[in-house]
Amino acid sequence: MVFTIGSMREIRQQRTGGRSGVRPGARRRTRAAVCTTVAEYTGLCGWAVVPGARATRGGGSCSCGADDCKEPGAHPLPFADEIPAGTTLERAAHAWSQVPGAAVLLPAGRTFDVLDVAEASGRRALVRLERMGLRLGPVLLTPTGRAQFFVAPGAAAELPHLLYRMGWDDARLDLRCLGPGDHVTAPPSDLGGHGPVRWLREPVLDSAAQPPEARLLLGTLAYVSHRDSAFA
Repeated sequence: MVFTIGSMREIRQQRTGGRSGVRPGARRRTRAAVCTTVAEYTGLCGWAVVPGARATRGGGSCSCGADDCKEPGAHPLPFADEIPAGTTLERAAHAWSQVPGAAVLLPAGRTFDVLDVAEASGRRALVRLERMGLRLGPVLLTPTGRAQFFVAPGAAAELPHLLYRMGWDDARLDLRCLGPGDHVTAPPSDLGGHGPVRWLREPVLDSAAQPPEARLLLGTLAYVSHRDSAFA
């Protein structure tokens, strides 16, 4: 089940007695489920987790309060501490309970980078890759129509060279790589008020902390992306 955390404005309304239409018991269960998920990310998957801002109702502004925010609901909270990879389940759950309503962000460039393609291309590529029997990492689906493949760190820096070696450097590709300094939004959060992020391929213990090298996936992703772009 996918839980969507309420915005910071909704949390404030709850604290001040505003009506949100959600029963207190349901809110507590949702918060507990989010804390458990964060604890699994840090303790089992080996990922750091960063509390993120949330878009306010309607997605027009950001919970960070900045009028000129360039990434409403899709950036780390400046005042909140990162929960490091390897944090125990109990400590991670306790730390996350201190930032109710925050979005769950995962920093790229450490235990993983991310190959980002259009959702339709990503779904087709995943079928091909699974048929090939390749070891795969987690894959996210965003509500903005993107598929995000977790690969070994270093892919962002190597991507131009890899594409050149494979002959895709001058092709029309809807493909990019997220690395150091970038974050992805992870379930059970939503992405900047657009809707919930989902797992197309959920993390498993044997691949979450050690995703595959980008070169193993890149040829298939580039081919499908190029074909889809050509017929768009």
